[in-house]
Amino acid sequence: MDWYVALVALLAVGPALALLGWLVRRDSPGPALFRQTRAGLNGRPFTLVKFRTMRTDVDPYGDSPQSGQDPRLTRIGKFVRETSLDELPQLVNVLLGDMSLVGPRPLYLQQVTEWDARQRCRLLVKPGLTGLAQIHGRGTLTIEDKLEWDVRYVERAGLATDLKIIGLTLLKLIRPGDIYEIKYSRTKERRCHAAAGERQA
Repeated sequence: MDWYVALVALLAVGPALALLGWLVRRDSPGPALFRQTRAGLNGRPFTLVKFRTMRTDVDPYGDSPQSGQDPRLTRIGKFVRETSLDELPQLVNVLLGDMSLVGPRPLYLQQVTEWDARQRCRLLVKPGLTGLAQIHGRGTLTIEDKLEWDVRYVERAGLATDLKIIGLTLLKLIRPGDIYEIKYSRTKERRCHAAAGERQA
């Protein structure tokens, strides 16, 4: 089902993707697509593709933008990020079998080593274009919250769950929000507070 839906979707939006790619390249120097190695099923690395939303001279592994005013974002990049159009090229990843339509969002390979045994359960399914974390807060969630939603997806994965997630995702696309990561990690925040306390002491 993933393969057929992704194929039909790509055929339907192909001209729009070509136009977006042209706009991205016209707006700032560099390629239209951003490629990065991510962790897939069972932690197997694969190359994720999406439309480039930031300048090419920034750290590709840096913190995600916290607002649309982030100077790293290009003009077109801000638009495609806030409308989630930057994720559409990942339909190719679905066609290749690296991703599913629904599942935990693919994260960095190095993040896997930071997870506990429960959190690593998210690797038991293919990563997806959307998942439970994306319909329950997305950018407003910490990484720990997202990992918990990902594990819950693995525990209840099935066609009914997937259809519900797809439906709620489409509703969110009509009324976009929660795009930017306001609060990344509770653990990181605690470390920052501890470091600040040590400096004051």
